[in-house]
Amino acid sequence: MHERARYLNNGDKALVIEFGNDISKETNAKVRAMMIGIERKKFDFVIEIVPTYRSLMIHYNPLAVDYGQMIEIFQEIEMNLMKMDIPSPNIIEIPVCYGDEYGEDLANVADHNNLSEKEVVNIHTSREYLIYMLGFTPGFPYLGGMDERIASPRLAKPRIKIIEGSVGIAGCQTGIYPIASPGGWQIIGRTPVKLYDLSKDKPIFLKAGDYIKFLSISKLEFEKIKEMIDMETYNVNIYPMKEVEEDC
Repeated sequence: MHERARYLNNGDKALVIEFGNDISKETNAKVRAMMIGIERKKFDFVIEIVPTYRSLMIHYNPLAVDYGQMIEIFQEIEMNLMKMDIPSPNIIEIPVCYGDEYGEDLANVADHNNLSEKEVVNIHTSREYLIYMLGFTPGFPYLGGMDERIASPRLAKPRIKIIEGSVGIAGCQTGIYPIASPGGWQIIGRTPVKLYDLSKDKPIFLKAGDYIKFLSISKLEFEKIKEMIDMETYNVNIYPMKEVEEDC
């Protein structure tokens, strides 16, 4: 992690604020804090803020602000991050039906790690996972904190289509496919929760800096929740986080 952030020009309409070269909770916490600090100011020249593992990309209107002045403004925010009241991240409970037609690679992950399928599910649902960033497809969460005991390689031959809501593992990471798309992650389950919904004012459900907690549900529960979601009567359980450990 850099002692001070680096401010990197990225064309004539974007600026990258880089907080380090490592992927860690500490670096990502600075990314989140800086994002919150800038959002609170409601600058009219800021068009979009895109957080990553270790940096922020600021898309801005170059006609509305002087570049040097903008750097000074952001540096002042950075200098006062420790004085800011940053809200605790939320934990978002995501129900998942594991195995069978919902998670066709669960057996592969179990065999690769010399575990039973039930053990894989128990391990996968035992952690809170930091949402480091969103990318690949709209709302796809790159999560940190997965137990090394269930780490598994990507598929040798990626699938042409992964079903929306599929939960997968690739290496030491786990994630959720918000929309149907090609992909090479090992699919271990599926959630009925919609992570990307164009009918909503905010189409992307998840937010970088929060945490996900997976909950194992039955096929019957999956269909019941899906029906409630379609009727807009289902509310995802969201609550403030406590201390979270990350090993992977």
